Amino acid sequence: MTDAFASLLSALDLTDSGARTNEDIFVGPSEWTPQGRVFGGQVLAQSLVAASRTIDDDRPAHSMHGYFLRPGDITQPITFSVDRIHDGRSFSTRRTQAYQNGLPILSMIASFQAPGPGVDHQVEMPAGIPDPESLPTTAEIIGHLDHPVARSWAFERPFDIRHVSGPIYLQADETRSAQQAVWIKCIGRLPDDPVLHRAALAYASDYTILESVYRRQGLSWLTPGLKVASLDHAMWWHRPGRADEWILYTQESPSATGGRGLALGRMFSRSGELLASVAQEGMVRVPGL
Repeated sequence: MTDAFASLLSALDLTDSGARTNEDIFVGPSEWTPQGRVFGGQVLAQSLVAASRTIDDDRPAHSMHGYFLRPGDITQPITFSVDRIHDGRSFSTRRTQAYQNGLPILSMIASFQAPGPGVDHQVEMPAGIPDPESLPTTAEIIGHLDHPVARSWAFERPFDIRHVSGPIYLQADETRSAQQAVWIKCIGRLPDDPVLHRAALAYASDYTILESVYRRQGLSWLTPGLKVASLDHAMWWHRPGRADEWILYTQESPSATGGRGLALGRMFSRSGELLASVAQEGMVRVPGL
């Protein structure tokens, strides 16, 4: 078991601090990052786990909507307060607030549904996508760089991420395409708990989705003065899937304005099932633009 995979499992194994009058309280650790700020995907995943702890096992999460309010501090644990907003015959709703030092860093509402029969259709998985095994790993692309962020992305992430088209770690996409696709897979075998797999997908959904904005604007991660931050994040789980098997994550940016970029994503199993959809708006600021 690698340190990165063990860190993921530890982050998602929240401590139950008991119920209060109107809320359930959980506590989770913050993972280390070279930037000193908690990775947004980590807080999303933990918030979902916290909410799921107050739901019966027969009601999996089908959607969540969250706002990033403040940067998280990697030196501090995170407290998660869950409000049991509603329990109906088929749906349950929970609100999770993530706190550090008494201040909220994320506010999220999630909905859960008991599975049942109904309408069913999906968009098709894109054709002609190369297999993930044929694509270079992040370590092969930037692992040689002596920089803490490059080393962290290459060797200290719990997910294997492989770009279908050339990654924009070091240089911009000259075509200025507003689309990209990546293969993602957890680097270790996760337990069979469906909650963990949904949470792991939420975790990974925050890695690369804003890159579709950067590509369209001719930016790379090395663009001087580039400042980015996730503002809000929404996710819908359509069908069950495993986060420790290869998933194609397609991404596109339909709009950017006012220093904000919108990105949309879809996650497909390798066999073509649409597992989840994602939407995120982020702050994207570049000097002179």
